[in-house]
Amino acid sequence: MASADPGRPGFALPLLLLAGFRTLIDDLHTELAREGHPELRPLHGFVLQAVGADGTTATELGQRLGISKQAAGKTVDRLVAVGYLERVDDPSDARRRLVRVTPRGADGLRRSAEIFDRLRAQWADTLGPKRVSAMEDDLRAMASANWFRLDVPGWFGG
Repeated sequence: MASADPGRPGFALPLLLLAGFRTLIDDLHTELAREGHPELRPLHGFVLQAVGADGTTATELGQRLGISKQAAGKTVDRLVAVGYLERVDDPSDARRRLVRVTPRGADGLRRSAEIFDRLRAQWADTLGPKRVSAMEDDLRAMASANWFRLDVPGWFGG
């Protein structure tokens, strides 16, 4: 095992990773606001993705996000109020209500993907494309096999 570098304490690594993540997310939301989506918050991207193309129930959404049904319902209420989600009757079970992404929600997701591409390009312009690719490869090698998980909101709130 390599000896610790006193100039690079172990606790700094997760803080730097979080700072990089926060920088990207803050820049994303600044640009989303400019492009007509000022209501979107970091949690909302996880919610919109967890709802998926076919929709889901508030209970299933809470399970996917690792949060309570009540917390999921409150977040859904907010996103319905600003036009990103809608509640509809489940065609296969009249007792259930589904939550679905609206065209406005789909536009927010599409724009987010485009903005992330631009932000990655900015990082590549600053650091160099090979360094950014190497950083991605290194993080992929160190991350667990199921590195993309929608339950981050619940994990953070733990």
